[in-house]
Amino acid sequence: MAVTTMKIALAGNPNVGKSTIFNALTGSKQHVGNWPGKTVEKKEGHLFIEGQEVIVVDLPGTYSLTAYSIEEVISRDFIVHERPGVVVAVVDAVNLERNLYLVTQLLELEVPVIIALNMSDIAQSRGLTIDTSILSAQLSGVPVIKTIGTSGVGVDALKSAIHQLASPAIKQPVSIDYDPELEREIQLLEVEVRAIPELADKYLPRWLAIKLLEADEDITERLSHYSELLAQAEQAAERIEATTGDDAETLITDGRYGFINTVVSQALYRPQVAIETTSDKLDRILTHKYYGMPIFLLMMWLVFQMTANVSAPLLDWVDGIISGPITHWVSSLLGLVGLQGSWIASLLLDGVIPGVGGVLVFVPVLTTLYLAIGALEDSGYMARAAFVMDRVMRAMGLHGKSFLPMLVGFGCTVPAVYATRTLENESDRKLTGFLLTFMSCGARLPVYLVIGAAFFGAQSGNLIFGLYILGIVIALLTGWGLKKTVYRNKPPQPFVMELPPYRAPRLRDVWRQTWERTSEFVRKAGTVILLSTMVIWLLMAIPVRGEGEFNNVAPENSVFGVVSDVIAPVFAPAGFGTWQASGSLITGFVAKEVIVGTLSQIYVGEAETADVGIEPVPTLAEDIAFVGTSFVDTSILTAQEIVNIVPRTLNLVPFIHIPEADFLGTAGESEDTTALETALTQAFTPLAAAAFSVFILLYTPCMAVVAAMRQEFGKQFVFYQIAYTFGVAWLMAVIVYQGGLLLGFGG
Repeated sequence: MAVTTMKIALAGNPNVGKSTIFNALTGSKQHVGNWPGKTVEKKEGHLFIEGQEVIVVDLPGTYSLTAYSIEEVISRDFIVHERPGVVVAVVDAVNLERNLYLVTQLLELEVPVIIALNMSDIAQSRGLTIDTSILSAQLSGVPVIKTIGTSGVGVDALKSAIHQLASPAIKQPVSIDYDPELEREIQLLEVEVRAIPELADKYLPRWLAIKLLEADEDITERLSHYSELLAQAEQAAERIEATTGDDAETLITDGRYGFINTVVSQALYRPQVAIETTSDKLDRILTHKYYGMPIFLLMMWLVFQMTANVSAPLLDWVDGIISGPITHWVSSLLGLVGLQGSWIASLLLDGVIPGVGGVLVFVPVLTTLYLAIGALEDSGYMARAAFVMDRVMRAMGLHGKSFLPMLVGFGCTVPAVYATRTLENESDRKLTGFLLTFMSCGARLPVYLVIGAAFFGAQSGNLIFGLYILGIVIALLTGWGLKKTVYRNKPPQPFVMELPPYRAPRLRDVWRQTWERTSEFVRKAGTVILLSTMVIWLLMAIPVRGEGEFNNVAPENSVFGVVSDVIAPVFAPAGFGTWQASGSLITGFVAKEVIVGTLSQIYVGEAETADVGIEPVPTLAEDIAFVGTSFVDTSILTAQEIVNIVPRTLNLVPFIHIPEADFLGTAGESEDTTALETALTQAFTPLAAAAFSVFILLYTPCMAVVAAMRQEFGKQFVFYQIAYTFGVAWLMAVIVYQGGLLLGFGG
């Protein structure tokens, strides 16, 4: 006998513990992706209840089912059109009134509802007592289960309620006492909806009548070809306002809250004196008007240190293993099968392996980032961070939560793009994502260091500092400009956020979230990087002029060199109109740190090749030993970076200088770029080098960022972002160069 599969949905306000309930129900049997055609994360999982498979869909957190945001539209469409067997409404027991507003809307849809009264332990600690039997009776018999998602309390009872409610399907009509005039118009409009069979089959007639009277923009747009029905709804709304003095939407909201107040007054018992919790005491400090922001900036500094520095040794280790032992082993294997020196060997050694490595080296950064963000989210601090920074970020039309992805962008733009998922509104995500690339990522830093050392010596620090400040200024101006143009007709989104209680992060939940997001990056963005790297290799292997043959051609005579030469005149007004500079910028589109490698290959490649040829190839035993010893060194350096967070943080205070730890005595070591620096001084003037640095700061992000943005925001967004950043970079580089000439700094 076949067992049917049941689909249920989890719905609830943000920060009510919905994810903990989802994790408790589904365990590790989860899948994370995006909703079809949307950038909002979609989580699905499954479990078995008494032999029946149950698919659990975690709907986006939302305060209502009115179409104010993409999250609300997604949640509503899923319930209306997918018709899940049960909707589990996760309710914060501490904020019962506000959470029940969503529940009333679910009940108006006449879908089977179960209330998971979550955080019931915290409600009890505040002296709140909720009579679940009275609450259930007031809500037309809806099952109410007390749960504690973080510890799994009530999950078994919730599973039992799901099984009982879904078989057979039960509808719980709820009776809300609306204003008599409003109720009369609802019933009249309901009759009109029933007279249109295709609408009556698709939507619940009473619910659709209420939506039409609310003038729900999404519903109105979908029913635009039912002009007569829309006209009747508009006339009904006008009659309501003329009779009552209030618009229909206000009366509907008042009716729902009136119903909620009646329910809560009978089911909820409060203490005569409010009990102050530990969370309340902490919030007096962490969300304070004056020093809440410095505390937030300190927290973001720590996240930045974790992302940019603590993960750096492991990132270098992964890169070293790929470019060292793995490359040696593949090369030896190719020699055994007689392919050493062939174009296949070049493709693998110069294309495939670097391409895969270009993906894998980001993994430590991503893992560290998501661990830090997950811990902050699970502790309850992220909600406070958004509250503290909201006022500042509104100058750019953003919420406070946009600041975290921007800060992460100084380490790596790829995880910064994925960090925009912490923003609930799509417009906020896109605007934040658009500005992220102006935060100078760590991959650009090697370029600044080489150019700074070559042209500015001891003053190179001023160049680097100026570039970082310039990126921030451009981001601020761009955000302000977009607010005044692209987003000028969009009303500011209401910023409503629950402040969940502080709690110790659960390692299992934090790691699950980290694993899901990191593996998704490797799976999707990695494909694009691998392909682009192979394309660059192919272009540099194909001769188009002069002497040479496939995979044995001078760079300037390859397709890559010729294309670079064609593009070069575009950069002449900025002072670096050579094919070498243009070629390095092209490879910088793959990864910004590749720019240094390309310049080195072009200018001093022969000398480097000769040096490499002298070095003996390590044996298998030496490679294995290198993997082990380098991992030990990496572990020590990682511990060193964790320790150094303290002195680096304290050294931010003026007149304080605490030496940083140097466990391996390598702090003074630096990469030898003397030959490259000498060559650059012959190819660039100092003014052209400064303009070149400005262009690298601002121009088109690397392929990994483009792949992440395409995944998160779509193709059109990526096109606009590439065009805008390239235009701004070119303009600023020209201003620097031409302005410098006018001021007499020399060409």
